[in-house]
Amino acid sequence: MKYVRMPIEIESPEQMGYSTIKNNLSESSYTDTIFKNLNLNMNELVICYGDHVGHPGLRAEILKGESPKLSLDDVLVTAGAASALFIVSTSLLEAGDELVVAKPNYATNIETPKAIGAHIKYLPMTFENKFQVDLEQLRKLITPKTKLVSLTCPHNPTGTMVSETELLEIIKIVEASNAYLLFDETYRDMSFKFKLPLAASLSDRVISVSSLSKTYGLPGIRIGWLITQNKKLQNLFLAAKEQIFICGSVVDEEIAYRYLAKRNDYFPAIKKDMLEKFEITKKWMGEQNIFEWIEPSGGVVCFPRFKSTYKVDTEKFYRVLLQDFKTYVGPGHWFEESDLSFRLGFGWPSQLELKEGLEALTLAAKASFIP
Repeated sequence: MKYVRMPIEIESPEQMGYSTIKNNLSESSYTDTIFKNLNLNMNELVICYGDHVGHPGLRAEILKGESPKLSLDDVLVTAGAASALFIVSTSLLEAGDELVVAKPNYATNIETPKAIGAHIKYLPMTFENKFQVDLEQLRKLITPKTKLVSLTCPHNPTGTMVSETELLEIIKIVEASNAYLLFDETYRDMSFKFKLPLAASLSDRVISVSSLSKTYGLPGIRIGWLITQNKKLQNLFLAAKEQIFICGSVVDEEIAYRYLAKRNDYFPAIKKDMLEKFEITKKWMGEQNIFEWIEPSGGVVCFPRFKSTYKVDTEKFYRVLLQDFKTYVGPGHWFEESDLSFRLGFGWPSQLELKEGLEALTLAAKASFIP
């Protein structure tokens, strides 16, 4: 494994220091939760090795309201979605193996296969195509050598989605090639217009990945999971988990279990606030004429870009934005894209910070135009 640090992590706000940022519009999650607001008493919790598959009650809560085709044994709890993605890649891919990855994408979906030495074929999701999955191009990219197809929906960093009809067609394409579909659906509960079925319930060739980090604002407890009906795969993934970290933290899993058991007490307020922040962002986009976007359909991020009518010193733009306005966004190079684009996270800051940060984007842009 040839590990390389990812720009998205090197330049993350937690590594730079939150004290340097006032308006943090770079995050891909909802506002972080304060522990005391959960009102949890865990004084009787035994700090032991936990169930290697994951807290049974937590796995039951993850599946609550989902397809009856899925059972507790289909869920493997992991240390965040990141470790789930790592487990899938390292379990299914070897050096020289072929996979198809949508791009742009969350860096781990690309960098881990790179570190393994796999051959990556990129499925471009472009602004001109409204960041949609091109099914015909996907068909052309897949060959008998393809072992894995990696997609994210709602998409990070653009917030776009496939329809259920498209998802079913994607699964048919993958099944016909005898490959597997890795479907990262971390923002699934934060869809604006429609909610897709849990992808792993639709085929035993699908691996669903999700977490409590993004939609629920609990990144610090590092709870994610992967779901598959394929028993052989699940046993392989469990073996990987046991060799990497044996089991999860019983403290983290207990917090996650109790949180999900009372999600109806927490989530309505989260969704209301998130939708209000989305409307603030949408209003700002409509009132300014410097940036353009593809309006997201879910999640808490979007991927605007400078309109082509402007010549911009992007290095100056990001410097002025942070130094003069204490505002931070995720530059395009985090996703191997041009810095004329950036990930704007509207779910994490307060509504006041969001408004100030959006105004700062306009002012920093004007200060960075090239005559």
